[in-house]
Amino acid sequence: MREIVEVPGISDAGRKAGVPLSAAVRANGFIFISGTPPIDIENGGFVKGDIAAQTEQCLRNLRYVLEEAGSSLERVCMVRVYADQKHYAAINDVYARYFPIEPPARTFVPVAGWPFDFDVEIDCIALA
Repeated sequence: MREIVEVPGISDAGRKAGVPLSAAVRANGFIFISGTPPIDIENGGFVKGDIAAQTEQCLRNLRYVLEEAGSSLERVCMVRVYADQKHYAAINDVYARYFPIEPPARTFVPVAGWPFDFDVEIDCIALA
């Protein structure tokens, strides 16, 4: 069985941008979280600033989406980070604060650019 999870602020931002996706899907004991950019949930725009500020917001949003879907950062099994490789070290500094002990499996996917005004996006798979 597959269930779409409506996430206030995040789901709305995706629809507003015209992107055909669900913020989160619960299926077979897992939660699948779509790529989560540094959305400012309060105003729907993107958080501006350096890569550390953007990564921080992405991870806050990821935690929020997971909690809305009935999971948590502690239950994350796999993470993918999408960003320019020049940001690798700065992203790791922020990321390590969110996953300080026994971090999940992770892939860093270098990207050249985005169709929107941000520099990093993070998705994950977690246990429900």
